[in-house]
Amino acid sequence: MVPVSTATQRRGYSALRFMRRVVVFPVLKRIFFGTLRITIGVAAVLALLWWLGVRMPGKNISKTESLSPGEVTLREELRADVQKLAGEIGERNMRHYPQLNAAADFIENSFSRAGIHPRRDSYELHGQACHNIEAEIPGTHPEIILIGAHYDSVFGSPGANDNGSGVAATLALARRFAGRKPEHTLRFVAFANEEPPYFLSGEMGSLVYASRCKARGDKISAMISLETIGYFSDAPHSQTYPSRVLGAFYPKVGNFIGFVANVHSRVLLRRVIALFRQHAKIPSEGAALPSFIPGVSWSDQWSFWRNGYPGIMITDTAPFRYPYYHSANDTPDKLDYERFTLVVSGMEKVIEGLDKL
Repeated sequence: MVPVSTATQRRGYSALRFMRRVVVFPVLKRIFFGTLRITIGVAAVLALLWWLGVRMPGKNISKTESLSPGEVTLREELRADVQKLAGEIGERNMRHYPQLNAAADFIENSFSRAGIHPRRDSYELHGQACHNIEAEIPGTHPEIILIGAHYDSVFGSPGANDNGSGVAATLALARRFAGRKPEHTLRFVAFANEEPPYFLSGEMGSLVYASRCKARGDKISAMISLETIGYFSDAPHSQTYPSRVLGAFYPKVGNFIGFVANVHSRVLLRRVIALFRQHAKIPSEGAALPSFIPGVSWSDQWSFWRNGYPGIMITDTAPFRYPYYHSANDTPDKLDYERFTLVVSGMEKVIEGLDKL
């Protein structure tokens, strides 16, 4: 081995220090500050998401309360209507066209028995007539509050929760406002053909309907879509979300009712959830999010967004909670009628509050 002189060692150490100072430290510095900027950016985005889309007004409750005598009556109405739609009529869609029409007839007759004159808003699909059924309670103001739900079921399913629950709720709310003299016009609508293959297409019943509303200049100030609202669970990890980011903001237990809107309908969403929480007997969560996030646009409110109207969806979150979603096992016995009732009772208070604004 050739001995290394002290001078050579010093030059080596000096070169090493130079490399650290000139090359290594600047690289580490860039990595550190780059990582810091990314972290700050992600934190800012999450903070903005929480502030604008997740943070909701009103005091939320953590436990479900018991039914009042009036709500017990409401519970049995809801149970009977879900049983009629999903238990007796069963699967109802374009493959089961007679059943789709039977559901339309049942909804129309239910509005009539409540004392509200129904109207069929029909369109043709594959050479067959399809019907959106509306019933209106005129108000003194030109603005319209529209409450709606689709009455078809997906292929292969009797559709108790999706969406017999939403239709039963729409009918129950119509009964409770029949005979009143509201300030806003209250319009209750049952839509055809929300499910695939018509989902988010021009053949979707609610899109046909909303487009006609826009064409005639209807002043719809609020559209409320009642979509799959009858299933709840207290089991740990019974609630999932379309992304881990959203899961960080919301409960892991599916014991709440959800209020969902796109960003443009944020004002309506916050107004509705504030009214709901004033009288709530069931936990609630809200989200105003971009419509491209999975689940946000998955119902009839999408059709009204497309036509410039503000709209929100009320939901138990469907596939993110309900284990029988879009299956033959979506039957009336799967619903939690106690908590389903509290949602509908709370929505009655919401409509009353919106009407006074």
